[in-house]
Amino acid sequence: MSLTLYMHPLSSYCHKTLIALYENATPFTAVSVNLGDPDERAMLLKLWGAGKFPVLRDDARGEVVPESSIIIDYLDRHYPGATRLIPEDGDASRAVRFADRFYDLHIHNHMQRVVGNRLRPAGAKDPHGVEDAKTRMRAAYDIAERDMASRPWAAGDDFSMADCAAAPALFYAAKVLPYADTHPHLAAYLERLKARPSYARVLKEAEPYFHMFPQET
Repeated sequence: MSLTLYMHPLSSYCHKTLIALYENATPFTAVSVNLGDPDERAMLLKLWGAGKFPVLRDDARGEVVPESSIIIDYLDRHYPGATRLIPEDGDASRAVRFADRFYDLHIHNHMQRVVGNRLRPAGAKDPHGVEDAKTRMRAAYDIAERDMASRPWAAGDDFSMADCAAAPALFYAAKVLPYADTHPHLAAYLERLKARPSYARVLKEAEPYFHMFPQET
């Protein structure tokens, strides 16, 4: 098996990549990395100097591919399956890439900012940063709510890379800034994502690790 994914089952950006792999039943080996272990962290740093997962190694092509969107782009190009995650048509591709960036930058990253603050020691909390992140998430929720009122998937009628991005972003965002009562179309979209077999599998595999998700203190 030529593909190896270095990841952690709780990591939201790893979820994004796993959805793409499972969506097309792409064979790969998963290597769970504990960043708290010096040897495992050193191994990841050797692969990708930023020391962040996910990272995909392709032994058949001699490539190391970091960053979730780039990994999905790589898979779609070199290991395509029944679900085309990035359309060939230029306009459709741009719509998918825009929605992918939207969910990553305007919901996912701000959600991680809130979660990261929960991990800070008592004297290093950043309440202003948390409120700023939540304000930006609310604005993004409003945009996504309008979009999802008229489409089944993030970029239109077909499941794509954008939905791989939206699923973990919305799943974890609901834990830090719930939106089910205020944004019904967005909440219904998350339920469709959770029912998708590829994401349902990701969530099932992550269940044993959910107790590690930091709660608000």
